[in-house]
Amino acid sequence: MKVVKFGGSSLANGPQFQKVINIIKSDEQRQVIVTSAPGKRFNGDIKVTDLLIQYANQTIKKQSTQKTVQAIIKRYQDIADYFKLPSGKIDDIKKIIQSLPDHDYPDNHYLMAAFKAHGERMNARLFTKVLKHLGIKARFVDPSEAGIIVSDHPNDATVLDQTYHNLSQLKFNDEKLVFPGFFGFTKNHQIATFARGGSDITGSIIACGLNVPTYENFTDVNAIYSANPNLIHHPVPIKRMTYREMRELSYAGFSVFNDEAIIPAIKGNVTINVKNTNNPKAPGTLIVPDKCFKPAHVITGVASSKHFAALYLHKYLLNKQIGFTLRLLKILYKYHISYEHMPSGIDDLTVVFDNRQFNDKIIKNMCHDIKEQLHPDDMQWISDYAIIMVVGEGMKNRPGALERTIKPLTDKKISINMINQGASEISMMIGTKTEDADEAIIRIYNEFMK
Repeated sequence: MKVVKFGGSSLANGPQFQKVINIIKSDEQRQVIVTSAPGKRFNGDIKVTDLLIQYANQTIKKQSTQKTVQAIIKRYQDIADYFKLPSGKIDDIKKIIQSLPDHDYPDNHYLMAAFKAHGERMNARLFTKVLKHLGIKARFVDPSEAGIIVSDHPNDATVLDQTYHNLSQLKFNDEKLVFPGFFGFTKNHQIATFARGGSDITGSIIACGLNVPTYENFTDVNAIYSANPNLIHHPVPIKRMTYREMRELSYAGFSVFNDEAIIPAIKGNVTINVKNTNNPKAPGTLIVPDKCFKPAHVITGVASSKHFAALYLHKYLLNKQIGFTLRLLKILYKYHISYEHMPSGIDDLTVVFDNRQFNDKIIKNMCHDIKEQLHPDDMQWISDYAIIMVVGEGMKNRPGALERTIKPLTDKKISINMINQGASEISMMIGTKTEDADEAIIRIYNEFMK
């Protein structure tokens, strides 16, 4: 048995639904299906999830929602019409969408989560109806029925361990099970969603809970590539990579697969196969356990992310100051700021942040407090900061990997603000200016992969 997840572009309209159905029919082991909400059908189109966010905001502001509701319902109706479902067959879906504002929510955060989740929830219902209409045995399985229990974080939930036991008790026969992705229920029976792209996480959770060895994640690319195809012409496709390689590369911008979805896969020792709905015969990329893995190259991939900022602090004898870092962290806590990395030297410390947490007021007040309480000899706020991740199991115990990574950057006179190699020795983090990140990716890729 396999768990199979399909992304939003794979389920955007009737023809895409048909491709998915053909894929399911081509392999009888594909018994558990996880659906995303309908995605974009063409450039400039709007995803159903974004329509639902619009619907939620209009509800919160007590604005008219009629046009938005009509647009959402039409997306599902168009798919139903494509398969010639009988009139009235999706009336339940229409009523559920229309009634979303009528429910009681603890606050607007939970309201937003519930509205967003219904893109996947209604698409799973519709997909089940289509399968049955075509004579395929199928059953819609709501996360409440399956026992997918998540934390009390309405729009950034994490799965609770109880979920895996609940899933292991799920009864089913020879029918296809259709699960909506992206959300679960809190212990207080409220809907809470995973981070955006969370249907990947649902698929991984279900594969682990049902003790399924293979999880196929269908998207719109033939494979995960060793670098961004928008930067590198025909980059090398990755045939096999480890869980931890995927985690490291996802962090720095590999958006094909949600990095949080790796955690349940590790727990269940599940092999993930990323494949293309539009080219299902392509082998795709296998994401596998680290044990007995033999890397094909020194590096597996290189990626960059540009949504960072950094705070540089210089203070003589910093390494002798007891409690300096603790006081700094307390200031960050005051402003509800999390940090990504904190490389340091004897007199210097750099704190790297996700800059999406900040506005000008927070930066000004936080820096003021740091100056007043820590008295640095020098302090700089660096707004244009990019992080490049060079990742590969082949780097481990491989002399010269650091030199080969840095040399093409120095030859091009690309300034390096930070270098940090993880204890696992399979990743190297490099900080550069945002404007230099793309060129750095090209140079590193050419050094190792050409």
